[in-house]
Amino acid sequence: MEEVTVASASEPMGRLERVDLREAWETEDGDFTPWLASEDNIALLGEAISIDLEVEAQEKQVGPFRADILCLDTASTDDHWILIENQLNRTDHTHLGQLMTYAAGLDAVTIVWIARQFIDEHRKALDWLNEITDDIIRFFGIEVELWRIGDSPMAPKFNIVSKPNDWTATSKRARQQLNVELTPYKQLQVDYWGELQKLMQQRQGNVRPRKPLTQHWQSFSIGKSNFILMANYSIKKNLISAGLELSGADAQAHLALLLKDKEAIENEMGKTLIWDQKPGVNYRYLGTTKENCDLKNKDTWPELLEWQFQELEAYYRVFAPRIKDLNAEDYIPAEPDLDDTEEEDEFA
Repeated sequence: MEEVTVASASEPMGRLERVDLREAWETEDGDFTPWLASEDNIALLGEAISIDLEVEAQEKQVGPFRADILCLDTASTDDHWILIENQLNRTDHTHLGQLMTYAAGLDAVTIVWIARQFIDEHRKALDWLNEITDDIIRFFGIEVELWRIGDSPMAPKFNIVSKPNDWTATSKRARQQLNVELTPYKQLQVDYWGELQKLMQQRQGNVRPRKPLTQHWQSFSIGKSNFILMANYSIKKNLISAGLELSGADAQAHLALLLKDKEAIENEMGKTLIWDQKPGVNYRYLGTTKENCDLKNKDTWPELLEWQFQELEAYYRVFAPRIKDLNAEDYIPAEPDLDDTEEEDEFA
């Protein structure tokens, strides 16, 4: 039997001391948000609210505002968004108003408001919002604390002060969603993306793996809002693909700026890319495809998954540094040819 050492009554023990948040994080956007968005720390928050969080973007544009962190619930089958707003001070009316703007702008969303202290009227406001909204819009109020013992490293603690109604049962159902009986087609999707997840975990590349979902595509973070890496497969068309998706109001401007560097990009990728410029008003895509894929035959999966893994890593390597400083304001649309315009008007 393992011997257990018990402290004597006279032996000194450490005392928990609360630490001011500003000692660890001087600013919200420059210090606290990047700290929280790291993989280990976002997992701590996820444990507190019983959601498997994966960071999709920081400083996500929502109308006239920028949300601090946007996450996905990786245990959900419908890509439910989790939006996180941070404060190192106590709650205020300005942030409450922003949360309402975010809820309207993102439709289905869980909103997590983190602050040093919740004043009573803001806690009651979140409770009321959870009373009048359904499961599509949900609100959490979280107080963050820092503690340490002596000279030990500081340790964060997240305390829930407001949560959605019947959240315990709801979160339990969410964790069980991927364990319910699936149709053969949906099971094939989970199995395929599960194998890609395993491959990514083994290789430990730049692209972070995601939990498998029952859909024909998977998205992966590339480190900037409105840009995501995409992997798709189509049993009907017998093909798989990988690429970069651009979204938001500046998608066309961003794509045009990248197109200026098309030759260098394709040289680095070692292939010609598909530059899809017209799939939607606020959506652009560039990518590569692999055809003649027998996706129903699992014996072919290792080759297909290896191709998709290598493509995603290549897109990350080539595009991550380029989009980091991409600024839509640098885009100057081409002016229309006045002579052509007059000629068209003449024959109208």
